[in-house]
Amino acid sequence: MVLMLSFLFLPLLMTAAESGGDRKQVRIETSLGTMVVELYDETPEHRDNFLKLVGEGFYDELLWHRVIKGFMAQGGDPQSKGSPSDVRLGSGGPGYTVPAEIDPQFIHVKGALAAARQGDQVNPARRSSGSQFYIVQGRDVSSQMLQGVVRNIAEASGEPFSYTPDQIAAYETLGGTPHLDMQYTVFGRVIEGLDVLDAICSAQVARSNRPLEDISMRMEVIN
Repeated sequence: MVLMLSFLFLPLLMTAAESGGDRKQVRIETSLGTMVVELYDETPEHRDNFLKLVGEGFYDELLWHRVIKGFMAQGGDPQSKGSPSDVRLGSGGPGYTVPAEIDPQFIHVKGALAAARQGDQVNPARRSSGSQFYIVQGRDVSSQMLQGVVRNIAEASGEPFSYTPDQIAAYETLGGTPHLDMQYTVFGRVIEGLDVLDAICSAQVARSNRPLEDISMRMEVIN
């Protein structure tokens, strides 16, 4: 399962203690450092599935198998565990998908945690991979770029679409990948460790965008 790219906003730069109250948090330990993500209650199917897999140790020793600087870091393919360096990854999963929970309040700013999925041609309902996810690094975003995204989303959906002032400010401050908005389910965000995300995204990669030196992960629920 690959991130097919044919493929509320609260400040992301807060500590875990300052973040939203009762939201579940997961520590993601990597060979380059540790991140903490919080999961949105407004996307309960994705939240509960992620917590289940973390609790089962599903993600432990898996790799960040697809990394694109200025875009995102992707992991969650069970076939990556102990995988030889010449194996192309991205098609594995737990054997099920998760219904889309695409919510306009959750956007692809830097640090957004989102679910990978197959493309629209084979997955018109935009169901998410059961385990593969990505974390957005992204690039600088201008107001002009956002205007273009708004037009594209409105044309594709046939419905009006707009960003809130807070969302615009978030994109212009943190950057991101707005062209993915309303296409993939964003179900959480990094609340600690954006520097670790930057380190992962700076790794040297092969043609497949797999890091030349394996970057592993281990996860635990911390609240």
